[in-house]
Amino acid sequence: MTTATVLDFVHVHVPPAPGSADARTVLLLHGTGGTERALLDLGARIAPGVRLLGVRGQVMEAGMPRFFRRLSEGVFDEADVAKRAGELAGFVQSAAMVYGFDVTQVVALGYSNGANIAAALLLLHPGVLSGAMLLRTMVPLEPAVLPALGGVAVLMAEGRLDPIVPTANAERLAALLGAAGAAVTLHWEPAGHGITPGDIDAARTFFAAGVRTG
Repeated sequence: MTTATVLDFVHVHVPPAPGSADARTVLLLHGTGGTERALLDLGARIAPGVRLLGVRGQVMEAGMPRFFRRLSEGVFDEADVAKRAGELAGFVQSAAMVYGFDVTQVVALGYSNGANIAAALLLLHPGVLSGAMLLRTMVPLEPAVLPALGGVAVLMAEGRLDPIVPTANAERLAALLGAAGAAVTLHWEPAGHGITPGDIDAARTFFAAGVRTG
């Protein structure tokens, strides 16, 4: 396991288990207040033995790391979303060269704010992610032109009782990604904003099945 501040982002890199035949890398993106290590255990449960790359957001809100600025709860600074998504996309490309992983096989696992920046990567930088598992996500922004996401599978795990992500907003993101050609699985839990065992089971099944559809 390597923790580093090179490549402009504080991050932690966990190489794949010896003998692992899975070439994928799971990009771990924490929620507000998390760090590069926040999703390591979750990533290992969902994708055992697979390379993990945990990243810390560079925006601070009341001392808590985030991946982009927000103006208020659920209201995002879309210019900052676009800027930060571009920076993260560049980091993934550079990290692939430094750590020697296949840049075409990067799957995001994001929670809340981390899921939102992963959604922004899908919408603004197609080709960076080969798939995504988005836990408690919402629309980060709507691009002027939808990307081509054919062959990319996305799991959205949402809570019916989530006080932060309105049901209609989650459904709108699923529709946006679907219109761009992604194969979207929208999984609902009878829960709030926190991650549940049902979310973990859904993500594990989704990842084990393979996230590319064509």
